[in-house]
Amino acid sequence: MEDSSRSCLKLFTIVFFWCLASAHRVHEYDKHPLSKIDIYKTTVALSDSVFLKANPLILGLKGEDTAWVTVDLVNPNPSNDDWVAVFSPAKFNSSTCPAENDEAESPYLCTSPIKYKYANFSDSKNAKTGKASLKFQLINQRADFSFALFSGGLSNPKLVSVSNYISFANPKAPLFARLANGKSWNEMTVTWTSGYSIDEAIPFVEWGLHGETHMRSPAGTLTIEQNSMCGAPARTVGWRDLGFTHTSFLTNLWPNTVYSYRMGHILSNGSYIWSKTHSFKSSPYPGQDSLQRVIIFGDMGKGERDGSTEYANKDPGALNTTDQLIKDLPNYDIVFHIGDIAYADGYIADWDQFLQQVEPITSTVPYMVASGNHERDWPDSGSFYTGTDSGGECGVIAETLYYVPAENRAKFWYSTDYGMFHFCIADTEHDWREGSEQYKFIEKCLASVDRRKQPWLIFAAHRPLGYSSNDWFGQEGSFSEPMGRDDMQKLWQKYRVDIAFYGHVHDYERTCPIYQNVCVNSEVSHYSGTMNGTIHVVVGGGGHHLGTSFIGIPNWSLYRDFDFGFVKLTAFNRSSLLFEYKKSSDGKVYDSFTIHREYRDILACVHDSCGTSTWAS
Repeated sequence: MEDSSRSCLKLFTIVFFWCLASAHRVHEYDKHPLSKIDIYKTTVALSDSVFLKANPLILGLKGEDTAWVTVDLVNPNPSNDDWVAVFSPAKFNSSTCPAENDEAESPYLCTSPIKYKYANFSDSKNAKTGKASLKFQLINQRADFSFALFSGGLSNPKLVSVSNYISFANPKAPLFARLANGKSWNEMTVTWTSGYSIDEAIPFVEWGLHGETHMRSPAGTLTIEQNSMCGAPARTVGWRDLGFTHTSFLTNLWPNTVYSYRMGHILSNGSYIWSKTHSFKSSPYPGQDSLQRVIIFGDMGKGERDGSTEYANKDPGALNTTDQLIKDLPNYDIVFHIGDIAYADGYIADWDQFLQQVEPITSTVPYMVASGNHERDWPDSGSFYTGTDSGGECGVIAETLYYVPAENRAKFWYSTDYGMFHFCIADTEHDWREGSEQYKFIEKCLASVDRRKQPWLIFAAHRPLGYSSNDWFGQEGSFSEPMGRDDMQKLWQKYRVDIAFYGHVHDYERTCPIYQNVCVNSEVSHYSGTMNGTIHVVVGGGGHHLGTSFIGIPNWSLYRDFDFGFVKLTAFNRSSLLFEYKKSSDGKVYDSFTIHREYRDILACVHDSCGTSTWAS
C-alpha cells in the first residue's frame, strides 16, 4: 500500500509539473499582434469624405519580390484610435467568409489583415489634421492588396474607407528559395513557393556547374487546404492561401563544389517563368577533413522593416539576427534553426513574410529546421504537449514549407551529415522517452556515426531536454523540460555526444561538460583529451522577445547572456573544434571555447559509456 501511494504521488508530481510547465508557457509568450484585433466586431461606417490612395499601382516591374508603398490618407474626422490595415487578397468583405462560423450572426469581416499601422505612426499631428502619409513594405504574396482605414481602435473596429487595389506584376512568380540537405550527403533539395498549380505549369530546377551545360530536375508540388488546419485562428481569421510549395532533388553532387541554380515553370503555352539565379556549395563528403562552419540558433520570428503591426515588441531581435547572418554569409556553410521559426501562431501570412526575410540565407546555404511548440502544439493533434501555441497550425505549415530528411515529416526528427559533423535532430513536440518511437530513432542516430570519420557528434532539439537555469525550470525544480533528461542523458553519455543544443528559452546559456547534474571537467574555455560528459547549450535568443530573468546561478552554468545571439561551430579538422557565441547586435564573440582531442580520446571509456568487460581476456 505504501509503495502504491509513493507511485501515485510520483505520478501526480510529474503530471502536475508537466501541466504547470504547459500553462506557464501559454502566458510566457506575448499574444500575436493581429490577435488584438476583434475582427468579428467590425461594423461598416464608409464615408465618401475620407480619401485613401495607395501608390504605385503595379509593384515589382523589374522582378522584385518586395516593394515600398505609400498610402496617402485624408480624414475629416480623425482620432488617435484610427489605424490602417493591409489586406490581401484585396477584396476582404463577408463574401469571403466560410459557411461555417462560430458567430451567431455572420460578420462583415472574417479575415485578419496582414499587418497594420496606426494612422499617426509617422505624424503625431494626424489626430488634428486628419492627414497622413504612411509607408508600407509589401512582399509578393500571390494576390492583390488593398488598404483600409478603421476607427474605433482594435477592439471596436469601424471600417471607414478602402483604398484602390494594387498588385505585383507577376503575383504567381517562383520565390523564397530554401535549400536543405537531402537524405544522402551528395544531395541538395531546393524548395520554393509559387502561385502556379501543376495544372497551370510544370515546376523544375535548372542547375549545374558554372560555365558548363546545366541540367533540369523535376519538382514535386504540395499545397495546404484550410480544412487541414486544426483550429483558430489558422482555420478562421488567420487563414491565408500559401500557394504551392515545390521541391526538387539535385543529386550526385561533387563534394565542396559551387553550383548555380534557378527555379522555373513551363506554362501551358510553352513559355517559361524563371526565378532569380542563386548558387550554393555542396556538402563535403562525410568525414572529409576541410574547414566546416555551422550556425545554430532557435526562436527567431519575423520583423517588419516598415515598423508595422507592433512586431518590434514581439520579435525585436529578428531583423538583427537575420541581417548579421546575411552579412556573414561567406563565412559559414549550413544553418540549424531549432524550432519556433516564424511565430505565425495561426496568422498564416506571416510565413510568407518570414520566408522572404531569410531568403538571402536559405537560397545560399542549407537551412535545416526543427519543430517547436509554435509550429506543432495543439490539443488532440498528437502533440506531446496540449498547449495551443501553434494557433491551430498543428505542424502542417512547417512540415509542408520546409523539407527535412525525415522518414515522416509529420514526425520531425531526422539525422544529417556535414563533413566531420553528424547531427541528430529531435522533435520535442513528440514523445522522446525510453520505449517511444523517437527514442529508438535517437539511439540509432547516435550509434550510427563513425567517430573516426565524424568526430563531432551534435544533438539538437527545441525544448531544453538537458540543462537550463531559466526561472520557470528552476521553479519547477527540474532545471530542464520536466522528464527531459530522465532517459536522454543515458544516450548522450553512452554515445559521447559532444554538444547538445536547445532553444525555447529566449537567451543564451552554456554548461560545463556534465553528467547527472555533476560537472565532470573543471575547464572553462579549453577542453582536451577525453570528454567525460556533454556540454549543453541554450541558444534561444534568435529574435523573439527575451524571457524573464534568471534565478540563482547553478554551479554547472558557465556563461549566461540575456540578449539576442547565435552560435557558430568551426571544425578545423578531426581534432580541433571552435565554439563561438555571437551577439546579433554586433556580430562579436562573447563566449567561446575549444576542443582538442584525438580519436583514442573518443574511444576511451567514461562512466556509463562502455559496457562491462567479459572474463574472456
